[in-house]
Amino acid sequence: MTDHVTGSSPPPSPAPHQLDLVPDALLAGRAADGDTAAFEALARRHGPVMRACARRMTGSLADADDVVQESLMHAWKQLDTLRDGAAVKSWLLRITGSRSIDYLRRRKTHADLGDVDQGVEAGAGAARQDHPETAALSGSRMDALKAALAALPEEQRRCWVLKQFNDQSYEEIAQTLNISTASVRGRLARARITLAREMEEWR
Repeated sequence: MTDHVTGSSPPPSPAPHQLDLVPDALLAGRAADGDTAAFEALARRHGPVMRACARRMTGSLADADDVVQESLMHAWKQLDTLRDGAAVKSWLLRITGSRSIDYLRRRKTHADLGDVDQGVEAGAGAARQDHPETAALSGSRMDALKAALAALPEEQRRCWVLKQFNDQSYEEIAQTLNISTASVRGRLARARITLAREMEEWR
């Protein structure tokens, strides 16, 4: 597409509130040219889902905020590697997933398991409120599920968390973990077989 503006500088950006209406591809292109206002618009637009992703991975709101800030700084520096501006959302989420894993490694914890525990407990709490008479059974089942997840090899557990809690596709998980799609499918299949076997008596 021909730029009718003379010179090498991009045309000035619209006012900040107008940028919220600009498509991702145009914002990403402007941001790659050094337009900070365009990048801030992308951060406003996709920051909440990035934060939710980091929250699921780290199990902490405070840690999620740190991860998002790291992810945005990394994204700003790597904008020239983004091939498809329209896919900026999935690109940002992949960066967030990778940074979340790096963060967990630095902490040397299994915070992803903590997040699984919180999600499982939330489901159990809802069941107890709706059907108090099944509270004991529900609690025992949740404990069994958490124990089964804890027993999974870490590489299988990470794939499971990204799939079940972040709702990532096989391709997105592969990019997040820097492995092949075939490896993702294999790890998820083994995780599901193990969980199904461990949870057989609770069906």
